[in-house]
Amino acid sequence: MSDATGPPPEDRGGSDLEMAAEWGFSSRSEHRAPATLAVIVAVALQLLLPDRVIVGMGPRWLFPALELLLALALLVSTPRRAHDEPRLLRYGAVGLIALINVANLVSLVELIRALVSPVASIANGRALVAASLSIWVTNVIVFALWYWELDRGGPGARMHTVHQEPDFLFPQMTARGATRGRWSPDFFDYLYTSYTNASAFSPTDTMPLTTWAKLLMMGQSFASLITVALVVSRAVNIL
Repeated sequence: MSDATGPPPEDRGGSDLEMAAEWGFSSRSEHRAPATLAVIVAVALQLLLPDRVIVGMGPRWLFPALELLLALALLVSTPRRAHDEPRLLRYGAVGLIALINVANLVSLVELIRALVSPVASIANGRALVAASLSIWVTNVIVFALWYWELDRGGPGARMHTVHQEPDFLFPQMTARGATRGRWSPDFFDYLYTSYTNASAFSPTDTMPLTTWAKLLMMGQSFASLITVALVVSRAVNIL
């Protein structure tokens, strides 16, 4: 992720307001509730997965319990994201997303192994179709969390007047007449970006600008493509 900050408006041309919009206005303080709700949905989907596609370390509730406890701890300690957020809390937020991501990736691998098994039955096929949907939805959630947590240094860093270069170019940052005031993305904007990328297997209206953003979107598209093209088609064949 780039550590560069935006050059002053006079070096980039155009008015201060126009160039600030393209570089990304400073964001407002965001509440953790929408992201926490998304984590709770991901945890619930993990608990609904069949035993053969969950993380095989300890009881099946171990990873969901850790994720839920960490999410609630972050929500209680700092209900709103702040520009002076302690580094430890930021590490906790990134660690939470990584934990969900790893659990979902392992579930996807186990799901593929189960589907290519020659002993897969009709009953198993039906369960695996439902599991593939849960894994796909979790994939949307976890990458929305990644985009929200990392873009321009994170929700806290985006509140500063001087911040990192934008990692995502939203339409409102260039079509300034389409929105009012000093628009900045919130969690729902990143959730929408994640959903469209997982559905179309490519960016739609929001473009990745930096290397890490492109790599994340490539990884999400690949996981989504595997789930839809391989997993679902194999499950339907079993049925």
